[in-house]
Formats: sequence, structure tokens, C-alpha cells
Amino acid sequence: MSECADTTRDNTPETHRKGQARTTAVLAGAALLAPLGVLAATGNAAAADSGVWDRIAQCESGGNWHINTGNGYYGGLQFSAGTWRAYGGSAYAATADQASRSAQIAVATKVQHAQGWGAWPVCSVRAGASGSAPAASSGTVTKKSTKPKTTKKTKSSTESTVKSTKKAAPSKTPDRGTNDVSRGTSRGDYTVRKGDTLSGIAAEHGTTWRKIYAANKAVIGGDPDLIVPGQQLDL
Repeated sequence: MSECADTTRDNTPETHRKGQARTTAVLAGAALLAPLGVLAATGNAAAADSGVWDRIAQCESGGNWHINTGNGYYGGLQFSAGTWRAYGGSAYAATADQASRSAQIAVATKVQHAQGWGAWPVCSVRAGASGSAPAASSGTVTKKSTKPKTTKKTKSSTESTVKSTKKAAPSKTPDRGTNDVSRGTSRGDYTVRKGDTLSGIAAEHGTTWRKIYAANKAVIGGDPDLIVPGQQLDL
């Protein structure tokens, strides 16, 4: 075998070994890059963190959720009036600046799901937004409510209430009958009853018949023994 032939024969295994080395290196590199690709894909699919809306609002409006500068964009995330209405914002307020932060985020989440982060092309990048929008807060979002009509009392019902109150008032003390005994607080009047005598009346009230007769002579008359039921006597 010539020297050239030997050289060719000797070079063949070496070339094969180099090919094997390159193949091994490529496979090893692919194995190292594969997890990175999985991580990158996972990062794009994962939802953005819950603070992303605050960061976007800080970029868009200085973090003022109720801003209205008159430029046609409203609220912390700078909704146009048309976008706000198109994605259900009217359920919370006429424009975004009049709605709460949670309401604006709820509407923004719908916009992001439909348009992606490109709806905020500059500020979403600065905020590091990626993936899908975080789930809207589980807290209660207050929507516009219509005040229930209060039923006013009609004039007739008020009048009937007043009338019923008057009816419930205690009635006046009935007039004294001819046979009733009555004692006034200032005079101590006494109504003569059947069978009364001045002596009996005097004994009942701790006085004398003479004093009663003297005080009521004009009523009794000239005979102190003759008193008539129904006469009013001062005691």
C-alpha cells in the first residue's frame, strides 16, 4: 500500500470523529436552549401581574383615575368616550373619569382581551405588560343605580290620620247630674242629694251646718231644714 493510500486510510477515522464531535455539540446546545424556549413561551402565555394597571395609569395619566383634561380621553387609563361605551363602561358611569378605579380596570380588561396591550402601545411597554390581562378584582364594582321612587303620602291619607287621632282623644268630662256629688278645687261645691241634711253634710265635711247655711242662705232660703236635691252649696 502506497504512502498516499495509507494517508487517506488514516484520515478517514479522524474526519468521522470530528463529525461526531460537531453533532454532539449541536445536540447539547439544543438541549440547553430548549428549556429557555419553554420559559419564554410560558412567560408570554402567563397573565400580567396585578399591578400592571397601576403602572400603565401612572404612565398615561400620572396615576389620576379621575382625570379629565378635555383632550377627549378620560380616567386613569385614558379611555376615549367611544371605547368606554363599546366595552360596557356606560354601566358604571357616562365617562371613565367618573367611574371608580375597579370599574375602569374591569373595562380595560375587556379591551385588552379584544385588542391586546397594543391599546396602550407606549405605556404597556414601559409598564412591562405581557401575556393576558390579570383577572379583574373580585371586589364589588358599583354600577349606576336608579333611585327607587318614594311613595309620598297623599293629602287624603294625611287628613284621615289627623281625624283618627282626634277621635282617639279623650272625651270631655260629662256634665254633672243632679244626683252627683261634686267638689270644686277652689270652692268645694256640693250638690245636694235626696235625703241630705245640712247637719249630715257638715259632719261629712268637718264643718257646722250653721257655717254652711250662712254661706248658702241665698240658695237655701229662710228654712235651713229645707234643702232640695240638685242645689249647689258652697262648703
